[in-house]
Amino acid sequence: MISVIIPTLNEEDYLPVLLRSVKKQGLKDLEIIVADAGSRDRTVEIARSFGCRVTKGGMPGKGRNEGAKIAKGDIFVFLDADANIPPNFFKRFFKEFERRRLDVAGCLMKIPNKKRIYRVFEKLYQLYFKSTEKFYPHATNCIVVRRWLHEEVGGFDESIKLGEDFKYIQASSKKGKFGFLTNVWFYISPRRAEEDMARIITQYFLSEVYMTLIGPIRSDIFKYRFEHPPKGRKEKGKS
Repeated sequence: MISVIIPTLNEEDYLPVLLRSVKKQGLKDLEIIVADAGSRDRTVEIARSFGCRVTKGGMPGKGRNEGAKIAKGDIFVFLDADANIPPNFFKRFFKEFERRRLDVAGCLMKIPNKKRIYRVFEKLYQLYFKSTEKFYPHATNCIVVRRWLHEEVGGFDESIKLGEDFKYIQASSKKGKFGFLTNVWFYISPRRAEEDMARIITQYFLSEVYMTLIGPIRSDIFKYRFEHPPKGRKEKGKS
């Protein structure tokens, strides 16, 4: 069985898109678990309407861990709530996953926006993640891992404020075989960048440098925010 695990917080605008894309994969031996961090909107109601199992979550790392605790599958697929996957995603992903005998993997990310800045960002993301696959592995937003390996590394480090997925991949790749798949991709919402492109790019660049030179980010130095404003609504005080 495959267990899809999604951490959420007020994701009523994006969660239905992801859940529909997962359901369209047509896999019978699959469960979807939503680990919710106390949403005040219809997130939990929507999750249940799609037949998802719902459990209490927290920040993304904790949410993934809580989902994994009740999961029945031998393979976990951790997806962010604002992602969605194209038709035959699982079929293509697992074909390469098994062919290469991988234990943990990430894949290409695409942003459904034609602006040039997003195309450039995609290319840089793909180049960096692929070029570091062997010696400095990365994966984010969409991580596939075998249950035994998730348990072996103790899950995600819940004390990390930003980049817990980076630390998770680093630990997992030391105990299992990691691969970055380039023949399959998922889509991610550009909402983070749309809020403030310059700030987001700077934040992620500096956080990468921090994690590389200093270590895991366990303080609020980068002021990471799990929750996002609803579609079409900017934060109070911003114009």
